[in-house]
Amino acid sequence: MKRIFGWMPGIASAMAQGPWGGKSDGPDGSEGKGGEGKGGEGGPRNPWTQPGRPTGSKGPSAIEELLRRSKESFGQGGGGGFGHLPPRPSGKALWPAAVGILVLLWLVLTCFHRVGPQERGVVTLLGKYSRTLSPGISLTLPAPLENVTTVDVEEIRTIDIGSTRAESENLVLTGDQNIIDLAYSVRWNIRSPELYLFQLSDPDASVREVAESAMRSVVASVSLDDALGAGRTGIEQQVEQRMQEILDGYKSGIRVQGVAIKQADPPTAVNDAFKAVSAAQQTAQTYLNEARAAAQQVTAKAQGEAAAFDKVYEQYKLSPDVTRRRMYYETMEGVLSNVDKTIVESGNVTPYLPLPELKRKAQAAAAQGTATGEGQ
Repeated sequence: MKRIFGWMPGIASAMAQGPWGGKSDGPDGSEGKGGEGKGGEGGPRNPWTQPGRPTGSKGPSAIEELLRRSKESFGQGGGGGFGHLPPRPSGKALWPAAVGILVLLWLVLTCFHRVGPQERGVVTLLGKYSRTLSPGISLTLPAPLENVTTVDVEEIRTIDIGSTRAESENLVLTGDQNIIDLAYSVRWNIRSPELYLFQLSDPDASVREVAESAMRSVVASVSLDDALGAGRTGIEQQVEQRMQEILDGYKSGIRVQGVAIKQADPPTAVNDAFKAVSAAQQTAQTYLNEARAAAQQVTAKAQGEAAAFDKVYEQYKLSPDVTRRRMYYETMEGVLSNVDKTIVESGNVTPYLPLPELKRKAQAAAAQGTATGEGQ
């Protein structure tokens, strides 16, 4: 571009003058006759001489002037044209100094590297791994001999597999031949930046594929109830452990931080039926819990009665006659308390006294008197 723009002034000047020279005004301001005489008076003018010069005088032609201006545009003639550096006071061009400044900037920008606290710098020498730079300012060979790639090793990256939306399903087969829709996430970071950059062609895609493989393998060994219920924690731990083993076998330089199951539901097509089955199972479990509670109450009551009988038996063994008589009196008291007869010993004046009947009449009279008083 500099060469083209440097030629433009000379080309424009030549076009303005024309191949036969420009027009010149006479002393009286009229145009000169270029077609009469020689040397500007009668004959045709020399088309290769500069305008304004006498015919007999020698000077540079238009072609020579164009070449001279072209040389000046490259800094060879010391002129100040368009598209080149200005000359130094000594008359020499400044392009060697400009090249030196560019080389200095190239060395500074490609030899000094700043690595952040959470980063590591991987250095390659002619495309081959050389070393890993620690946080701080480090010096390397200039590019393209050595190149530095900074990697953030503290950033926790997350990959989501499956979706909680109904239109996207991630179906997984369980150990009891059931199908569930799983949505989970994997958290990981970089442990070895040189392995992360050069061992796998696409580490992010590899982490996703390893996570899917480990999850399907673990879920295939558990039942549907474990996958939907309290077994999620164990599944997450097994998947994390299996993923780390596979990635270490690949020498990926990746550390798995954790696996979290966000959703574990049956497929959408059978979701209603599955909810009905779950409700029936919960109802049956409720009835079983109630039956177990009633059984525990009956058992506790029986155990209490057995303990009381054991205590009575211990007392009976100490004094059988006294205990037998006391048990007889207690039993007869319980039986006769509910009958309307009272048996007294013979020899009295009144062999039969209806005490319960008298007691009931007294209670009825007392109740009637209380009702009358409240009515008044």
